[in-house]
Amino acid sequence: MKISVIYNPYAGRWNAQKRLPEVTAALQAAGLNYQIVMTKGPGDATELAMKAVQEGCDAVIAAGGDGTISEVVNGLCKASLEKENGAALKPAGIQTPLGILPLGSANDLVVNLGLPRDIPSAVAVLAELKKRTIDLGYVSYGPSHSSHFFDNNSAIGLEPSITLIQQKITFLHGSLRYLLATLIGVMRNPQWNMQLEWDGGSYQGPATLVTVGNCPVTGGLFYMTPHADPADGKLTFVHGYMRTRLDILRLLPRTMKPGAGSYVEHPSIHEVHSTWLRIHCDQPTPLHADGEIQTDATQDIEYRILPAALSVLFP
Repeated sequence: MKISVIYNPYAGRWNAQKRLPEVTAALQAAGLNYQIVMTKGPGDATELAMKAVQEGCDAVIAAGGDGTISEVVNGLCKASLEKENGAALKPAGIQTPLGILPLGSANDLVVNLGLPRDIPSAVAVLAELKKRTIDLGYVSYGPSHSSHFFDNNSAIGLEPSITLIQQKITFLHGSLRYLLATLIGVMRNPQWNMQLEWDGGSYQGPATLVTVGNCPVTGGLFYMTPHADPADGKLTFVHGYMRTRLDILRLLPRTMKPGAGSYVEHPSIHEVHSTWLRIHCDQPTPLHADGEIQTDATQDIEYRILPAALSVLFP
């Protein structure tokens, strides 16, 4: 078995670089035939994943946080599309499996999939080469129809506005940084009017957020789409409008509840399961996918699900 380990030394606020000896020792102890390739900046992991597929690697390992994983996933998708001459991805369309060595701050996808968070256990999963498929989300946006695949979640409105804020916070790490950014974003209270259409319904009116999940947890703490399932062949999206800052603040603690008492039980919040979603906003909104800002301003967005498109190494 030949595996490519795409290593982001900057993950976890640069702590991943310090953990390289630990990762190397675990890979060697497992007797794996591996090569470690380092990323140097944004987008590198995507290009390295494509190259690994072209070189015939049996698995591609994302060693980093959720951003690194998302870049690797996009590389695997693009390599598969090239093989199919640009055709749409089909179920189980990505033959090279994804493995994960969690080195990020929140490690949302790892938590959502129930994968090990410590390095020795994560390496043991890689060595077994057991696979399961999960769905992928796909978003296109803007007049040029730019696009991105996502494994965990994507959003417009308040949520990516908060992401832009947290990117500027350097004195906190992990979930605390995201929580502070959330409070700042709520106080700014941005609002939009949106037109939503999906396979089974529509909505037109004011909106504070639209969040689209392949998995339930994002930001380490928040169950923004609490009933999302990465293997059900559907996207789960939530849209809602809260008029005042106080209304949002009152609802905020309920975004951290996965079960009874979740914020989606509020009468102004709506959770929907769908295979596609189209959105038009009256004014530009930022958009993120897997926590990474894809655009600061777009007004037209389309989401769809790719069932069982990604093979992941599982225990």
